[in-house]
Amino acid sequence: MNVSSWGMIIENPLIQRKETEREEKFSPATPSNWKLLLSESHSMVKVCSPYEVDTKLLSLIHLPVKESRDYYSLTDIVANGHNLDGRIINVLAAVRSVGEPKYFTTSDRRKGQRCEVKLFDETEPSFTMTCWDNESILLAQSWMSRETVIFASDVRINFNKFQNCMAATVISKTIITTNPDTPEANILLNYIRENKETNVADEIDSYLKESINVNTIVDVYTVKQLKEKALRSEGKADPFYGILYAYISTLNIDDETTKVVRNRCSSCGYIVNEASNTCTICNKDSSRLKSLFLSFDLLVDLTDHTGTLHSCSLTGSIAEETLGCTTNEFLAMTNEQRTKLKWQFLLERSKIYLKLILSHRARAGLKVSILSCKLADPTEASRNLAGQGHT
Repeated sequence: MNVSSWGMIIENPLIQRKETEREEKFSPATPSNWKLLLSESHSMVKVCSPYEVDTKLLSLIHLPVKESRDYYSLTDIVANGHNLDGRIINVLAAVRSVGEPKYFTTSDRRKGQRCEVKLFDETEPSFTMTCWDNESILLAQSWMSRETVIFASDVRINFNKFQNCMAATVISKTIITTNPDTPEANILLNYIRENKETNVADEIDSYLKESINVNTIVDVYTVKQLKEKALRSEGKADPFYGILYAYISTLNIDDETTKVVRNRCSSCGYIVNEASNTCTICNKDSSRLKSLFLSFDLLVDLTDHTGTLHSCSLTGSIAEETLGCTTNEFLAMTNEQRTKLKWQFLLERSKIYLKLILSHRARAGLKVSILSCKLADPTEASRNLAGQGHT
C-alpha cells in the first residue's frame, strides 16, 4: 500500500497565522499563511483510507508544496559543490534504487535507523539522499526503482568528505511528493521510461564501485588497530576508512565449490536470488525482472603481523582491477590458469584501502569492503608496518 495515499480527518484544531521568522528553521514550508494546532484534550486526528477520502483531495497528494520550477537539477548541485554545503534546497529527481533500512544504536543507547536512496535525472546518473526518520524511510520503501519520480522540498545538501561528493539529507522541514503532477516531473518520468533499458553498461561501475576518492583516505592501520578501533566505535553507524599493508591470505578463485561470479540486477546492482531468479530489492515480480550482468563477488582474508581480517568483500570493478581481468576473461580461464592468478597475490604484501562498518550480522561484528588493492612498494610498506591510524 502506498503510504502517501492515506488521508486524515482533523477535528477541533486551533487555527493560527504562521510566524514565519520563528518557524521557518524547523517547520515544513507550505503555501498557506495559516497553521493548525492540535491539543490532546480538544482535538482529534483520524486516519482514513483512500476510499473514504474525497477524490478531489486525493489529487492534491501529487502537487508539491513549492513552485514546480523551484528546484535544483542534480548536476547543478554537483557543479555548485561547496557553495551549496549546508543549504536547504528543493530537488526533483527519479529513484534509481532504495537501500534496506540500516539499524543502529548510539553511544547513549538510543536506537535509530537510516536508509540510503540513490537518485538520478537527465543530467546525473547517481546521487545519494539519506533518510533518518521512520516516516520518510517507510515512504521510500514504497518507491519503485526507475519508475518513481519525487519532488523533495527543503532537503539539506552537504559535502560528504569520505565519498568526495555532494549528498542530500531528509530533515524535519522536508516534504516529499511522490510522482508529482507537474510539467517538469512528467518530462523526467517520460525520460526514465524511454531510457529504462539503455546505457546499462555505462552505469554498472556506479552500482558496484564505491564513489569514494581513496586519495582522501590517509590513516594507516594494522589489523589489530582496526579491530580495536571497531570496539571503541561500538554504537556508531558511520563507516570509517583506512589503509592496510597486508597479505591476501585467502583467495578462493580456483575452488569449483565457491561461487566467484554472480548475476546482479541492472536496475539496482544487488545480487539476484539464483533459486527464484528475482531481485528482491527493487522488483519482487520475477516476470518483470530487469536485465542482469555478471559481477565478481569475492570474500578474501587479509593478514598482517598482528592478525587477520576475515571475509572482506572484493566486488565489481574493484575486483577486476585487482585481479587484472574481466568476469568474462576469468570465466574463460582453466583451473590451472586461475590457480596461477591466485598465487600472484597470495603472500605478496599489498596496499589496501578499506571501508569498515559495524554490523552485528557480519563475522566478528565488522563488515569490511575493499576499495582498492594493489601490490605495495616494499620500502613504503616497511615504513608503515606499525600503523598510525590509531593515534
